Amino acid sequence: MRSERLLSIMLLLQTHGQLPAGELAGRLEVSVRTVMRDVQALSAAGVPVYTVRGPYGGIALLPGYRTNVTGLTAGEARALFVLLSGSAHADLGLGQAIGSALRKLMAALPAPYRPDADLASRRILIDPARWRGGPARAAGADLAVLQQAVFTDRRLRLRYGHGRNNQVRSYTLDPYGLVNKAGVWYLVADHRSEPRLFRTDRALSAAILDQPVQRRAGLELADVWDTVRRVIDDIPAPLLVTVSVRREILGKFLRLHQADLAGPPPIDPAPGTGHQPERVPVDLRFPSLGAAEILLDFGTDAEVLAPAELRQALARKAAQAAARYATDPEPQLPAAITRQPDRLPASAHAGSLRRRPGVTSSSSGCSGGSHRRTRHGRGSGSSGTGRPTRPITPTASTSPTSPPATGQPGSCASSTRTCTTGSPASSAPGSAAPPRSPAPACSARTLVSSATCST
Repeated sequence: MRSERLLSIMLLLQTHGQLPAGELAGRLEVSVRTVMRDVQALSAAGVPVYTVRGPYGGIALLPGYRTNVTGLTAGEARALFVLLSGSAHADLGLGQAIGSALRKLMAALPAPYRPDADLASRRILIDPARWRGGPARAAGADLAVLQQAVFTDRRLRLRYGHGRNNQVRSYTLDPYGLVNKAGVWYLVADHRSEPRLFRTDRALSAAILDQPVQRRAGLELADVWDTVRRVIDDIPAPLLVTVSVRREILGKFLRLHQADLAGPPPIDPAPGTGHQPERVPVDLRFPSLGAAEILLDFGTDAEVLAPAELRQALARKAAQAAARYATDPEPQLPAAITRQPDRLPASAHAGSLRRRPGVTSSSSGCSGGSHRRTRHGRGSGSSGTGRPTRPITPTASTSPTSPPATGQPGSCASSTRTCTTGSPASSAPGSAAPPRSPAPACSARTLVSSATCST
């Protein structure tokens, strides 16, 4: 109505000061000629409105003039209470402020409109969160820091983790503002004079720089947001895909791929009316071949008819998945089991260990003498090549009356004592074999790397 339009012109001029006629026409969705006729009507009604000519001209009110608007209509009151019932204000730290504002607004409303406004707040609820969205991601950067950079017109240093490849990069940004879309906050900013979009829950840290923001002239948040939104929504050269969907799951398929439809959704005939086809063709569009591989989630309920390269790609993925699930999974042992222990358990003994290739030992026990290994014909005793070896000289700690510790399990040297590999033939002819005393058990690392123990 014209009366509402006249009131809107006064409120816009009172809020923004001087405005061009073209901008007023755009905000009110009328022509410039209609705006000029409304300005003449306001002037005739006693409103001090005037026009300024020239490239920097426009329409304005005399300084200090204020209109006294006593109340809102019932529809306007309901619209305000429904609009302000979301959770975005709490994310910005304005939850208590919006509650206080609603109470003041309710008290300022005319008495006949209060019941409608209160009923709207109790009967309509706006929940922007997605179904089964899971727990909210913890953001590294405080949303209050991003707000401060936006409101103070300062440049921002942002450390950001990309979701596609998990790379972390740092950016110096010129922010335009914050946008809440489907419950997710985005920062709209210029990076090197190019519009960019950043999810705030992927920001690892943010710091406000002591530099004024350098935005492109003539652009507002809504303009830049429309640009970056079109980059995501509009596919320049889409991949057209035709899918044959089983009729029983057609409703679910269309809900999940509503944004990918290349045309109007097919109409499923009601049960009992006309022919009921078993499968329904659906035309979709995807940005790439890899993005269309998500259709494999439906299995045989959705068959790709075209293009042929997508059918081949899905066939390869299905064959790989079948090969993977044809065999039992490999057992995953805990790290505590797969790690080599520093010492053997009490039940283990040296005889249970496998000897290293090329290393032999005699049936004698461990001694306190020097360690000799027989490897490739070398060591104490006679070798396979017939070359004589040096006999083992017992130490002073050996007892002349103690028998050899032959065949004792676990009789090996410690890290400071080593096991003998000599045979009884290595002693002098006619002399008795020197007795040996049993040695303590050695560790698993010593057994494998530096000693060969007798059995």
